[in-house]
Amino acid sequence: MPPQTHLTITTPRAFAPLLKPSRYKGIWGGRGSGKSHFFAGLLIEQATLHPGLRAVCIREIQKSLATSVHQLLCDTINRLGLHHHFTIKEREIITPGGGVILFQGMQTHNAETIKSLEGMDIAWVEEAQSLSAHSLKLLRPTIRKPGSEIWFSWNPNYPSDPVDAFMRNPSHEDDPSIITIHARWSDNPWFPNVLNEERKRDQTLRPQDYDHIWEGDYQQHHDALIFPDRISIKSFTAPEACRFYFGVDWGFSRDPTALVRCFIHDDILHIDYEAGGTNIPLDQLPSLFETLPAIRHWPIRADNARPETINYLKNRHHFRITSAKKWPGSVQDGIERLKSFRAIHIHPRCVETAREFRLYRYKTDPLTGDILPHIEDANNHYIDALRYALDGLITNHTPLPDFSRFA
Repeated sequence: MPPQTHLTITTPRAFAPLLKPSRYKGIWGGRGSGKSHFFAGLLIEQATLHPGLRAVCIREIQKSLATSVHQLLCDTINRLGLHHHFTIKEREIITPGGGVILFQGMQTHNAETIKSLEGMDIAWVEEAQSLSAHSLKLLRPTIRKPGSEIWFSWNPNYPSDPVDAFMRNPSHEDDPSIITIHARWSDNPWFPNVLNEERKRDQTLRPQDYDHIWEGDYQQHHDALIFPDRISIKSFTAPEACRFYFGVDWGFSRDPTALVRCFIHDDILHIDYEAGGTNIPLDQLPSLFETLPAIRHWPIRADNARPETINYLKNRHHFRITSAKKWPGSVQDGIERLKSFRAIHIHPRCVETAREFRLYRYKTDPLTGDILPHIEDANNHYIDALRYALDGLITNHTPLPDFSRFA
């Protein structure tokens, strides 16, 4: 039996609650709060004290180890004087007793490949604010080993981000299996002076961004956002005798197929149901459609790029589906129609729709930061489905975008 390794790791007071075992552990906060360094130290400590431990470090998208916590863990191993107990490899770290620490991106996984993580003792999700609802749904039941833990560290963007909605949900306050703490730069006893100078500089020169960057507050509105103040997330019930609109945007490659249901009441657009997913086989589309209540009773407008799919759903499964009209400028016309509503209310269950409305924006010049009169082709699948749903209400007339608010 190898000799027992004794570790002495100083833990800031703010992180002390996370030292006890818990199914879910989360740290949210701003830059310099020490959240990543704490989890790195805790992971190396656990791997040292429990030979054979298996862990995976996860991001939503990981194109290379340069975007992982691989280097941070290597630095932690060296700082603690444990380099003789670990073997650093190009794509993994071998831990005492034949354990391993892996580094993976959630977007590379599906329901089948995620099973490779079933034997993990710890899953640490870094930059968890970027974790999609689909990835969180895949990950949680996959890490199933008795006593296993899932850790999240993140700088919050929006309350409806999946990690925030789960880890900071008020209904979980008394749940002993979930420990979530807020860490600030002021909680970090090793907060370096050079970073403190950057903090004070932002406090003076970028006050609109300071709270998000340094204190862990939610992201504020950005001038390039197309719907900066039009939406609200709230629960509501469709009134009786309601006229529903249904829209579909077809998925291609990694893009999701997106469906929405909406209605208009008192000049307010209400979006109350969504459904979607990537790589959905043709014969599973009818079941996906059926998840939207009342969809068989109302017309459905779909992206006209897939006429064979529209014919399949119409002729074989008897949905009232037809192609939405497109014309040069139809995207901008649809946006102007959406902006013409007095408000847009999105039900909390429409997570992906709400996320897109928060992120949908005009392009910016990467060199100057200027906002350009072109829309980013991203975060638009459920919004496109919404435009198709309202096809008959959108006028074929394209005014120039109003950029006066950017002056």
